[in-house]
Amino acid sequence: MTTTLREPAFAVEPAHQGDAEVRRHELAAFLRSRRERITPEQVGLPHMGRRRTPGLRREEVAQLAGVGVTWYTWLEQGRDINASEQVLDAISRTLRLDPHEHQHLFTLAGAPEPPMKSECRSISPAVHAMMAQLEPYPAVVKNARCDLLAYNRTYNWLMGDVDAIPFEDRNTLIQCLTNAEWRKRLPDWESNIPRVVSGFRAAMAEHVAESSWKCLVKRLLQESPVFEQLWNQHDVTSSRIMTKRFLHPDVGLLHFEFAHLYFGRRSETIMTTYTPADAETAAKLADIPT
Repeated sequence: MTTTLREPAFAVEPAHQGDAEVRRHELAAFLRSRRERITPEQVGLPHMGRRRTPGLRREEVAQLAGVGVTWYTWLEQGRDINASEQVLDAISRTLRLDPHEHQHLFTLAGAPEPPMKSECRSISPAVHAMMAQLEPYPAVVKNARCDLLAYNRTYNWLMGDVDAIPFEDRNTLIQCLTNAEWRKRLPDWESNIPRVVSGFRAAMAEHVAESSWKCLVKRLLQESPVFEQLWNQHDVTSSRIMTKRFLHPDVGLLHFEFAHLYFGRRSETIMTTYTPADAETAAKLADIPT
């Protein structure tokens, strides 16, 4: 059974159209161009022989994004309708937009800036400089939703090229639960993942009405049976400072003590720093190629 996102209410077009009309037509053209570059095979649809138009059909985009066909068609026709952040996120994922295209979609739709992009820009040069000075020790900045906002070179190496992960997928929950390569690097994954999910549920208590959090939960429920099982247990816990192990394919097992440094008394943005828990780990880090 497919769950369809609630379609936004239709707006009444004002007499003075101006910039809003231009933006709607730009949005329509942008959506068509992005739709036409995606093949059915790329999104798991069966090949149905020769097609009259390139890429996906409108109804296919609507189905994959979980929105109504008529509503999506009107959006591509430049009609004066409103799209929620949740719907725009779903369309963005369906059309496989990169971070710049994702931002462009929100701008043309007149929607608020995606929170992850805004938060990433809020990480000051001083914080980036601090993380660089921590080399060769790993350091990463995250928000309460587990989005990766910034990280240093060693963390990138530790987790196997975070730079290569699409911007919108740079979230530790998404990677831990859906990325097999990340799971290989976490030898204690099975015992730690219940604590991670219960900590996320506890954090969500402050964000239950926010679309970005609800979209993340919906995605994880669809893509990870483990998350679905743990989420339905309704366990909650807070994070604890403890020793963490990583298994790197080049240097083997690494042991770290880690600490969370909060950006302010009421801030949900934290920097996590990893320091070697033994001399062997420290020696391995010292030999990381620059």
